Amino acid sequence: MKVSEVMTPGCECTHPDASLQEVAEKMRSRDIGPLPVCDNDRIVGVVTDRDVTVRGTAEGRDPKTARVRDVMSPGVVWCFDDDDVEEASRKMKEKQIRRLVVLNHDKRAVGVVSLGDLAVQTGDRHLAGSTVQAVSQPG
Repeated sequence: MKVSEVMTPGCECTHPDASLQEVAEKMRSRDIGPLPVCDNDRIVGVVTDRDVTVRGTAEGRDPKTARVRDVMSPGVVWCFDDDDVEEASRKMKEKQIRRLVVLNHDKRAVGVVSLGDLAVQTGDRHLAGSTVQAVSQPG
């Protein structure tokens, strides 16, 4: 089964120069936690609601002036839309992450695949269970 068959299609991105307030509003309005960070249509990082809280608010940054680039994670773990779900699972296990940005072969973000997608959409209980177990292990 291919990642494109189980992923959540469409990928909302934010810009590295967006304010923390802007990105928090986008997360709230779309009811999402992670957002890929794109610059000139290329993915340069990921920012999560936790990044905004822990790296932004807890450090006393002003949400109106602090920028996404100040709190985002620059290392992006991704997979291609035509990868097998086993490859996506392997990457999640290896990096202990719950979501992967999905790219097409032009390296444009086209979706997100999550642990939930693997669990619900594939119907493969072993794949889902082993991925959840590996991701949940202490680092």
